[in-house]
Amino acid sequence: MRKLVIPLILLALTACKQEEAQDTSALPLDEDSAGHYCQMNLLEHDGPKAQAHLKGLPGAPLFFSQVRDVVAYMRMPEQSHEILSVWVNDMGAPGVTWEAPGQTNWISAEEAFYVVGGRAVGGMGAPEVVPFSDPDKATRFAAANGGQVARLAAIPDSAVLAPVDLDGNADDTDYNERLRSLSRKYGE
Repeated sequence: MRKLVIPLILLALTACKQEEAQDTSALPLDEDSAGHYCQMNLLEHDGPKAQAHLKGLPGAPLFFSQVRDVVAYMRMPEQSHEILSVWVNDMGAPGVTWEAPGQTNWISAEEAFYVVGGRAVGGMGAPEVVPFSDPDKATRFAAANGGQVARLAAIPDSAVLAPVDLDGNADDTDYNERLRSLSRKYGE
């Protein structure tokens, strides 16, 4: 009997330690969906949106006003939580337009085909990386709007991390000088 009791106790303790898997399903956009960086209502902005689900924050994804912002977020090393899943609007879904990119037409960021380097400008006025579930629709969008089709891992950092000229001043001197200063400060 004693041989049976100890394994049962261990099994019970192990069951208590198991964590429930966090639901990382895409959530629909609504009037309360605000961009992580800008804190503005996403439904008021054109172009595709994104959401990232973080470990330990169930039911409260970070929403992004532009897909380029979530790609930048994924590549920044200073995240406070592990990213479990990222969803982006499928801009090739039926009925989707640039002005109305959809509230529920989410696809996995890993599985999307992106148009990078084209003329498309997202909801916050920066160049956008435009996601599609269908590579043929991505290719047609690129033919009409410029850019190339790429998978998530192939999107160059310069497409999502470089400064954006929103006010017509294309002079990167200040930005470049600040980078040089940081490099000298930290010996890189």
